[in-house]
Parts: sequence; C-alpha cells; structure tokens
Amino acid sequence: MNRYRTRTFVLELVMIAVGLVFAFPVCVLVNLAVRQPSDSSSPIAPTTTPTFDNFTQAWQQGALGGALANSVLVTVGSVVVILAVSALAAYPLARVAARWSRWTFLLIMVGLVLPFQLAALPLYQTMRDLGLLGTPWSLILFYSGLQVPFTTFLYVGFLRAVPREFEDAALIDGCTTLQGFRYVVLPMLKPVTVTALVLNVVAVWNDFFTPLLYLSGGAQQTLPVAIAGFVGQYVSDWNLIFAALVISIVPILIVYFALQRSIINGFAGGLKG
Repeated sequence: MNRYRTRTFVLELVMIAVGLVFAFPVCVLVNLAVRQPSDSSSPIAPTTTPTFDNFTQAWQQGALGGALANSVLVTVGSVVVILAVSALAAYPLARVAARWSRWTFLLIMVGLVLPFQLAALPLYQTMRDLGLLGTPWSLILFYSGLQVPFTTFLYVGFLRAVPREFEDAALIDGCTTLQGFRYVVLPMLKPVTVTALVLNVVAVWNDFFTPLLYLSGGAQQTLPVAIAGFVGQYVSDWNLIFAALVISIVPILIVYFALQRSIINGFAGGLKG
C-alpha cells in the first residue's frame, strides 16, 4: 500500500501551481469577454455585471457564422487528406527495407526542414493559375502538402514499433497487403492517429497567415482572419475580440475533451486505446 509522502504533497503543489499558471490567461479572457464595454476596471478584477451581448454582437458584426463554417470545412478537409495520405505512405516506408524506401523517407523528411515561407510566392502563383485563390480548397491543398511530412514521420515511427506477426497472420489467412493494412494495422494505429489528428487540427484551425494570404479580397474567411477584422487602425473593440476568441476556442476544446483519453494514450506511445 502506497503511503502519502512529503514528496507527493510537494509534487501536487507544483502541479496545482502549474495548472493555475495555465488557467490564469483563460480566466482573464473569459472575464473580459463578458465585461461591459463601459467597464474600465482592471482585467484581473472579476466582472460584477457580466453580459453576453458581446458574443451576439461579435457573431453578427464579424460574420462569425460563415467564418466558422469555412474553418470547419478547411480543417476537416485538410486533416482527412493528411491522415489518409500519411498513413498510406508510412506503411511501405516502415515495412519495406529496400534502399528506395530509405531514400524516399529522407526525401519526405526534407519537408520538415525547409520553411514553407520559401515557397510562399511560388505557391501563391500556382494557386492563382489554378483559379483556387479566394476559395477554401486552396487552403486544403496547402495544408495537406505542408503537414504530410510531419504526420508521415509520426506514423513511420509508430509503425516500426508494431510487430509484423499480425500482418503475416492476415496474409496467411488470404488477405491482400491492402486488406491487411485496412483491417489489421490501421486499428492498431488509433493512438498515433488521434495524436496526429489533434496536432493537425490545432495547427490548421489557428493558422492566420495562410488564410490571410490565400483568401484576401474574398468573401470567405476563416475565424482567425475574421477576428482580426475587429482590430482597426484607430479603433479596437476589445470586448468583442475576446468574445470572438472564446467562440473560436470552444470547438477545439470540444474535440480535445471528446478525445482526451485517446490523446493521452497517443502521446504515451502505447498500443492500447
């Protein structure tokens, strides 16, 4: 039976302190989001007369409904393509020991080293020539190419730790290689799949520069760009900005809490879901 020791008490105090540090900005954000515009008290001071009109005005003035739909479309479309392409690419790279497999893996990993800003202008010209500027499809195509190297790296590292006996048994039973991957290997990739899903969702959802570049001048905007529209050259509606930020955070929190257990298992690197 484990005894409650002084070291355990100290660790608990440290974790509580760390939790308070991370929770403090969120509390300030929510506090300012429900504050009256005429209230000029300290941001740390609790709001005595909270109001939810800021959320209504932010939703209406910033056209956050359309921006939210565009963000969901871009995020879901990009993540589906990223996970599908990365998983299918990682399987032969992790299982085949030929020289071409090693060189292909190194070539894909170059995408982790080169900054995407180097290709910003050529990619912009390519999107323009394809007629995709101002549409969410340009962002889906961009994010798919940007995030596939990192996600493939995650899948390859995980697949190399998965025993091959499961696939060999499936092949003996008459499965093809693709069927073995679909029905045997893919279910075992759930932890790393959830981890890659969360990392890619956060990266795509919070990106500001790329939507600003590819959707500039168009009616379709994502949430970060729509929220930035509240900040003018001379006027800043900070209460509306904070309310809009809370609205943009809620979908990510829902995804995180829904997949919390799988996320922890994925980061732990275990095979048990």
